[in-house]
Amino acid sequence: MTVLAHGIGGRTDLPLPGELVLQAGGFVVLVSFLAVGLAWRRPRFGTEQPGDHGDHGDADPAEHLTAGRERAQLAARCLLLALLGYLVAVAFAGNPDPDHNPAPRALYVLLWVGLVPASLVFGPVWRVVNPLRALHRGVCAVLRLPPAGIRELPSGLGYWPAAIGLAVFVWLELVPDARADPVVVGGFIAGYAVLITAAATVYGTRWFSLGDPFEVYSTLIAALAPVGPKSGGPGLEFRNPFRGLNRVRPAPGLVAVLAVWWGSTVFDGVSGSPWWATTSQLAAARSGLPTELLATVVLVGLIGLVALSYRLATGALAATLVSTLIPIAVGYTIAHYASLLLVEGPRAVTQLVDPSGAAPPLAALPAPVLIAAIQVAAILVGHVVGVVAGHDRVLGASQNQTENPTTGVPGNGPVLTDQRRLADEIPLVLLMILYTMIGIYLLVIA
Repeated sequence: MTVLAHGIGGRTDLPLPGELVLQAGGFVVLVSFLAVGLAWRRPRFGTEQPGDHGDHGDADPAEHLTAGRERAQLAARCLLLALLGYLVAVAFAGNPDPDHNPAPRALYVLLWVGLVPASLVFGPVWRVVNPLRALHRGVCAVLRLPPAGIRELPSGLGYWPAAIGLAVFVWLELVPDARADPVVVGGFIAGYAVLITAAATVYGTRWFSLGDPFEVYSTLIAALAPVGPKSGGPGLEFRNPFRGLNRVRPAPGLVAVLAVWWGSTVFDGVSGSPWWATTSQLAAARSGLPTELLATVVLVGLIGLVALSYRLATGALAATLVSTLIPIAVGYTIAHYASLLLVEGPRAVTQLVDPSGAAPPLAALPAPVLIAAIQVAAILVGHVVGVVAGHDRVLGASQNQTENPTTGVPGNGPVLTDQRRLADEIPLVLLMILYTMIGIYLLVIA
């Protein structure tokens, strides 16, 4: 069954033994927690505080490159900037039919969905090739302004601009009936480019690392990549993805970014079900309110529910454990959008090459059973990684309380027993089990 669940195209629901997979998913997460809880007594991925060597550096990554590599990176950014300008132009001046205009698929499929596998394999790709960094560099050169900005970022702002920007995008992708209209897409791309570049001109390149929603999105996914920035200097290195998670820098608004990301994906699954089509129309008819307004309320409610449930489950450990939400969000995003990327991705590329023609016909989904297995595995692996990373972070935080991890000098914090540590983790594990079952339910049953 194909359901409209995105700004363009659709997602293919795959037949799976729903109830069996649902029960198995919760069981796998519970067993993984018991296994690491009983056998894992000391942190294995570092005891430094999260972000001590964070990948979310404030400087432009080009600053640490050789002259030749910096020129290559600038060329890549300028090429993407030209592509961005082309998409805006074709969105406004091209064919108004989304099937004959490349802008909607470029935004919703190639950028939003395509960034996930690209960042997961190659690292923070959008940070490296972000075309708005090139635009910012050019604006600063023309206006003779320092790239570092003319004002300091307000203290406590953190990731809130990225969270708000991401919320605006997912609302556009999921709620309005006109979301696939090329003019609407072009207006969003142009507004995004102007606002982010203007803010970076005022606050400097640090704005991209904290305020650009797509760069933050890509960099968070890249925490799980097998390659990342070196801890002691420029360049890249192979690394354990768990150590990459440990280096995510907690900051105000980071929980909100992850809540928007995961909550919107849940809403996508809900809004794509036949139940939602019937219920939303019935509620709109009875209340007299537009379905778009009702959908907005539900979307905001789900985002808030994810954030609130995480805060309640983690309490004082919320900042320490925030990175454990990343593999959950990545796993469910892969599961939910895998068929969309496989079906619509080639069509999007074809339209970029030949914008004058219609998108080619939908291709048959290759090996549905294999894709279904990958989808379920992505959810389960994401949650298991979250459980393991969370347990290691709790052990690291506990060790930092009881002793200095470098000198071994006893600290001022209370000594926590193994039973107390496990008790502190139980609420988060129960929440992860609930998330697992919701994700699988939306994937294979709803």
